[in-house]
Amino acid sequence: MTFLERLEQNCARYAAKTALEFMDDGGTVTAVSYAELEQTTRQTMAYLQNLGVAAGDRIALQLPKCLPFIYLHLAVMRLGAISLPLNPGYPAHELRYFLQDAAARFLFADAAAQPGIAPLLPDLPALQACIFLDVSPIAPPQFPVPSPQSPISPLPPDPAATCLMIYTSGTTGRPKGAELTHGNLSANLDSLHEAWGWRADDVLLHVLPIFHVHGLLVALHGALHAGATAVLQPTFNAAQTLRTLQERRCTVFMGVPTIHRRLVGAAQAAGVDLGHMRLFTSGSDRLPDDLFQAFQATFGHTLLERYGMSETGMITSNPLHGERRVGSVGLPLPGVAVRIVDPDTGAALPDNQIGEVQVRGANVCKGYWRQPEKTAVAFTADGWFRTGDLGLREPDGYITLKGRAKDLIISGGFNVYPPEVELVLAQHPAVQASAVIGCPDAEWGERVTAVIIRRPGTAVTAAEIIAHCQAHLVGYKAPRRVLFVDDLPRNALGKVAKAQLRQDLCG
Repeated sequence: MTFLERLEQNCARYAAKTALEFMDDGGTVTAVSYAELEQTTRQTMAYLQNLGVAAGDRIALQLPKCLPFIYLHLAVMRLGAISLPLNPGYPAHELRYFLQDAAARFLFADAAAQPGIAPLLPDLPALQACIFLDVSPIAPPQFPVPSPQSPISPLPPDPAATCLMIYTSGTTGRPKGAELTHGNLSANLDSLHEAWGWRADDVLLHVLPIFHVHGLLVALHGALHAGATAVLQPTFNAAQTLRTLQERRCTVFMGVPTIHRRLVGAAQAAGVDLGHMRLFTSGSDRLPDDLFQAFQATFGHTLLERYGMSETGMITSNPLHGERRVGSVGLPLPGVAVRIVDPDTGAALPDNQIGEVQVRGANVCKGYWRQPEKTAVAFTADGWFRTGDLGLREPDGYITLKGRAKDLIISGGFNVYPPEVELVLAQHPAVQASAVIGCPDAEWGERVTAVIIRRPGTAVTAAEIIAHCQAHLVGYKAPRRVLFVDDLPRNALGKVAKAQLRQDLCG
């Protein structure tokens, strides 16, 4: 059964139950029942059909986190078209690339962005129309429905058909559109439903962006797939989040390490009781060991770290019941196979040896939009997807990541894995956050470079940082250069943008 079929069943089974609660920053709430979700989605389908949306069309959504985004996203997929969520923060030149590459037929955008988008339109011959919407997080959509309303003709979801396109972060070149099918979505949701024990009486507090896999496919789709309630905040505020978790008696919360660290800080300033919570998950970046421990000490809950990517959805997860191992992303999800191979030969490696992580399963995307050469490179001859991530398998099956293959630093012929150095840096009392990158070096090939944010009130020097690392690491792994910064560049999910660091600091 596909996600859309499961959702339609839930809308009938839980008709009177709240599916979505949308909050604005002032605390005003708009509640949408499952019956209303179905009704408005169908009205949105009629509106799109009247526009001429057809199966296979790419429909771009560059909207803030709001109800119209959700209705458009669901309606597009139910019509057999392809939903293309885009970060509302993309500047004009990036937006032009995505719309041109996808040959998007329609674009829905925030009216506030019209001055920046309008000059792009002459360069987009495939774009039939750009519809600007006046949106607020809690306002219901005002889509004009044809009168008399034409009959809605949704196509039965074809598991093999593309229904969603997510562009990769572009860390290895220009972003590529990963084609996710109805079958990919349902396979991953079924795995997570089993692994995380989703229940219809769950209440998810949703603070993530919804243009990304984490916020859209894992969090929002996960709640709707379960028949649960999703309480959505348009932006993240630590104090407001803690209040909502308590007042709304939420049971599930999904975040990234940056969010979890801010929650710990806010909770330490004002005690909170989250005994009613069932599950806290962490993803999209490595969970630091100290944060894992601080969260547990502060809230009495152990964060469940998992691992996924745009092309595959979720791949592994620490168990709901069992050891949530610090530093590990856990075990392969049901229906997902993971292997560790030598990046050069492709030969399977024994346990505890670092190699490339490869994945196979119904969750893996069909390929990259109109890029058969890159699709062919991404898959092995026997059908495994090359994640580009480095990791190892422990004897009991737990997977530990060791960084991206592209982030691997080769200094003097020796391999240096940045996460290993970052863990040592995190142990220094003056280091608040760090990122380790390789910068070109005439003598060593690459120079291990540590980029550090000092803790307030400290005055540690570069020489002290290097000496600390040399005391804990073999010589070639210790940084040869230390830079102090006020902030680290991060993407929308809080992940350090190392490609930008290399560009900015390695000149």
